[in-house]
Amino acid sequence: MNQCHLCPRHCQLEEGQIGYCNARVMKGNVSKPLSYGKLTSLALDPIEKKPLSMFHPGKRILSVGSFGCNMSCYFCQNYGISRAGTDDSRWQEFSPEELCALAIELVPKGNIGIAFTYNEPMLNLEFISDCADILKVKELKTVVITNGNFCIDAVGNVIKKVDAFNIDLKGFSDSWYRKLGGDFDTVKAFIQEACKTVHVEITTLVVLGQNDSTEEIDALARWLAGISPDIPLHLSRYFPRYKALDTPTDKQALFNLAEIARLHLKYVFVGNL
Repeated sequence: MNQCHLCPRHCQLEEGQIGYCNARVMKGNVSKPLSYGKLTSLALDPIEKKPLSMFHPGKRILSVGSFGCNMSCYFCQNYGISRAGTDDSRWQEFSPEELCALAIELVPKGNIGIAFTYNEPMLNLEFISDCADILKVKELKTVVITNGNFCIDAVGNVIKKVDAFNIDLKGFSDSWYRKLGGDFDTVKAFIQEACKTVHVEITTLVVLGQNDSTEEIDALARWLAGISPDIPLHLSRYFPRYKALDTPTDKQALFNLAEIARLHLKYVFVGNL
């Protein structure tokens, strides 16, 4: 058996075996993407929808998704593709050249590049890397929306090719991350590394009774401010999806938490209202 080194799960896989994420397979003793170029979703979105509020506001970006995820959030809004694999999702295959050509065609409509999003795109980092090389030559942007649950040694070179990240910081405790199938320290390290070279915005989905205490949001905002008080934070309202049954986040509670975060950060946004 061989180990996949991409994320902290470190799946031990036999030849031909697919990892927990449903997006990578062991071939020739190396973890390789099943999802390379396989797109389940394609849309021209406002950049603010990612959400990226302080990266070319008013522009649009070609948003693409594939399948698979290395976490197990019970409230996932895109579970139809994030919990899917190559055999139980509908996809269309694009080469990097074909996808980047489409992005170029959409420039007259306000497109500034490609956003890899919807499922967990960093599972397909080889495709992101190949597209980013082409986009850079064409003076277009590479954007990634990710959970950040990836080992720096495996993804550091790709991080440097990205122009902007929105990273899900699910909360600020080990216990919450364990419940969601992620690793808190790994995500924090990813955020710190990305902030060295890339525009970064953070999203936290606030779930009633889970990560919504003033103490937790204060600690989260204080930690981000220690990297830079200029990092934009998006506090997003939770709605029940997938396996979740909890009631939606109270709007006023969300606004109150935003005020707590603003004690440390200059730019705090409330979304998904």
